[in-house]
Formats: sequence, structure tokens, C-alpha cells
Amino acid sequence: MNTTTHGFDRNISVGNLNLSYDDVGQGDVPVIFLHGFPFSKGMWRGQLAYLGSTCRAIACDIRGFGRSTDESSALSIDLFADDLIAFMDTLAIDKAIICGLSMGGFIALNALSKHPERFTALILANTQCIADTPEVKAKRYATIKGIEIDGAAEFNEKFVTSVFHPYSLAQKVQLVDHLRSVVFANSDHIINQGLTALAERSETCSSLADISIPTLIISGRADVVTPLIQSESMHRDIKGSILHVIEDAGHVSNLEQPEEFNQQLLTFISARLAH
Repeated sequence: MNTTTHGFDRNISVGNLNLSYDDVGQGDVPVIFLHGFPFSKGMWRGQLAYLGSTCRAIACDIRGFGRSTDESSALSIDLFADDLIAFMDTLAIDKAIICGLSMGGFIALNALSKHPERFTALILANTQCIADTPEVKAKRYATIKGIEIDGAAEFNEKFVTSVFHPYSLAQKVQLVDHLRSVVFANSDHIINQGLTALAERSETCSSLADISIPTLIISGRADVVTPLIQSESMHRDIKGSILHVIEDAGHVSNLEQPEEFNQQLLTFISARLAH
């Protein structure tokens, strides 16, 4: 079996991809964390550190991002979901709790709809089930055209400032600067491939009623990228789901309010692992 020891910045061959991941703690059913666009697995370091003594926690760099470099494939949410299942297969993980933020949530919902038997619980953070409207899709493609002409710097900077609560932008400068460095580390090509994947994703709202596993939904009250109303809608449609709203947080609630985010994770995961 093609595996490596637990730790940070592990690498494993998954099909044609060399995938980078962090793997800490012990447990039969791990929690797998999927990052948002255009971030990396590093956004989950605080969660892995917090959960490492309680369970096995894994965060992976999605194809094309972080250290899972891929400058040639056409990226899509379907491909990312297939990668997730292949990653689990390669690590001999039969079942997992899946946690996705933003684009990571799109991937989690996609994978769950195709392979419900592989997941025992679901955590959706700052995400939604809808596809892009024609207007939003057109705007994404206009952004792609602009990046092809002028580069991604302007887009990247606007995006970084959009994901944070105003208080974070003013008072958590080191956090903002770190995430900015992660975003700017992506090539213009990968930014555009990611935008294309987002634009072309399918809706998963129609499958929410079929979700029968325990589900926690977390949203930042001030999330302008994925407004709270989207989380509230998923909460209504996923039977028995829990919705927790984090005050003073925008689109990256796990980074802005890690203590509250982590406590919600621990309470939810501990209850699942106790069964």
C-alpha cells in the first residue's frame, strides 16, 4: 500500500497526481478537511492541532493548489471529488467525516452525492449548494479574461479583502498577510482554472434531502462571499442538521474565530465518534 507516516506535508501518489496532505492523530474514522479556493491545506493547521489528541485529522491540498501542483489538467469540482475518493482509497480509508469550507464544501457535497457510503458525518463551513447563476458565471469568465490580459494580482487582492470581517482586516493583520501570501502563491493559470471549476459546478441542492448522516453547518455572520442565507437554506433541507452562526466572522470563520469554530467541531465530532 502506498502510504507514509503521520505528520505534516506528507506526499502520496493518487492516480496521476502527487497529492500533499497533513495527517495527525489516531482513529478508525478520520476527519478529512478540504480547503476553499484559492487557499491550501495550511488553512486547517489550527483545527488539526486542536483535534489531533482526540481523533485522526487529515487536511489535503486539492489538485492544483498548495503543494498538489497540477498545471496541465482541466480542473473541476467533479475531478476534485474523484480525487478525494481516490485519496481515501490510497490511504485505505473506508469511511470518513468530511469537512469542507467554501469550494471544499462543493467538493464534499459532490462526493457525498456519488458515494454516500463513504462518509459518516458532514461539516459544511461557509459554503452553499447552488450553482452559479448565468450572471455570476458570466462575471467569472469576464474575470478570467481580465486575468489573462493583466494577471491575477488585482483579483487576488480584492478576493483576500472580501473574505475577512472588517475587524479582522483592521486588527488581525498578520493573519490577513499570511492568507494573502497563500493566495498569491498560486499561478495565474491555477486561479483561472479554479474560477472555471467554480463557474461550471453543478448544483447539489436537489440532493440535500437525501443526506441521512449527521450534518453540521457553520457560517460567519458577516460572510459576503457566501451569505448566511445559503447556510440557512441548506439547514432547512438537510434533515436533523445543526446550524451554528459565528459572530464577527466572514468567509474564513475557522481562521477568524478559531476557538469557537474548533469547539463546535469538537462537540460535533466527539458525538459522532462516540456512536
